[in-house]
Amino acid sequence: MTGAFETGIYRNVFKECGYTEAEIEQRVEDTFRRIFHGTKEECFYHEVGEDMAYVEDTGNHDVRTEGMSYGMMVCVQLDRKEEFDRLWKWARTYMYLEGGSGHNYFAWSCAVDGSKNAEGPAPDGEEFFAMALFFASNRWGDGDGIFAYSKEARAILSECIHKGEEGHPGEPMWNPDVHLIKFITNVEFTDPSYHLPHFYELFAENTEEGDREFWKQAAAASREYLHKACHPQTGLSAEYADYDGTPHAGHQEIFGKHDWYYSDAYRTIANIAMDHLWYDKDPWQTEIANRLQRFYCEEQREHWDGVFLIDGTRLEEKALHPVAIVAVNAQASLAADGPHIKECVDRFWNTPLRTGDRRYYDNFLYLFAMLALSGNYRIYK
Repeated sequence: MTGAFETGIYRNVFKECGYTEAEIEQRVEDTFRRIFHGTKEECFYHEVGEDMAYVEDTGNHDVRTEGMSYGMMVCVQLDRKEEFDRLWKWARTYMYLEGGSGHNYFAWSCAVDGSKNAEGPAPDGEEFFAMALFFASNRWGDGDGIFAYSKEARAILSECIHKGEEGHPGEPMWNPDVHLIKFITNVEFTDPSYHLPHFYELFAENTEEGDREFWKQAAAASREYLHKACHPQTGLSAEYADYDGTPHAGHQEIFGKHDWYYSDAYRTIANIAMDHLWYDKDPWQTEIANRLQRFYCEEQREHWDGVFLIDGTRLEEKALHPVAIVAVNAQASLAADGPHIKECVDRFWNTPLRTGDRRYYDNFLYLFAMLALSGNYRIYK
């Protein structure tokens, strides 16, 4: 078992499924262009002045650390330094929390004018910021000030795990006892789609020397945790789950219902597939990718837009982000070795980008799948 971290080899699953290199390259470029520089009905990247830009969550009409950090990851993967720096400067100018219990975290939501909608973070933003910044440092070199990318990444990660210790007021993003990422800092449950062991392996390579063992343990803990969070027959996971993997049914009066396979949860299988591609340390990842593809291609062939409990029970609701489902089912092919790979990849290839108010989330997962399946979602070290 040897992943791309060791081999430097990134599969082009589209090519394996019969598409030509020319049409794959064109599709990747066109997808980026439409999201970042397309018509106002297509794009959700918006430049501000001479040197800043933001990504709008078009469904909620705000700017989120999720989208800003996703945008930065896309840009570093595609060698788009100008857009990367614009996004980072906007985030660092308007979302950054300085001093107090949130120091070196980022407000998870801002209005498009930069005013903060929240004073607390969402941990998936910080982990994507840090990884994108390390890749930027390794690909382009560190600059000055906030563009000293690796320094900024290390500062973020230090606070993520050391808050609550002397000199670090506030709550950490990882539970220090179980090494698992929290949903938000002041609760003790998690979101399975936040677990990125392939990032934590790289944090252990790039962060402060004294923190490296923590990140190695976090990678192992998240891999073990995902076994518990994903249903053994369907491969589905809940949006929120307890540390034992059980879907989290509490806090519905605050957050709503999140103990089902819906929205956030679609990312889980995509993340598992990326960990398999980059590190290939866990044979279970192939099994669970096969089961999820089988669930959709055999058991729910006519209901890809359904909403499910993780045991596969189909509910009356319809998915809010149906294009995202198609994207992640295809991305699962990076880990799968079953009979449904080509069906999932072809269905994705033949699905257009989403239009309308809800396009932001679907189309980011679409773009990540496009990068991953074309061999363009890479480690820079």
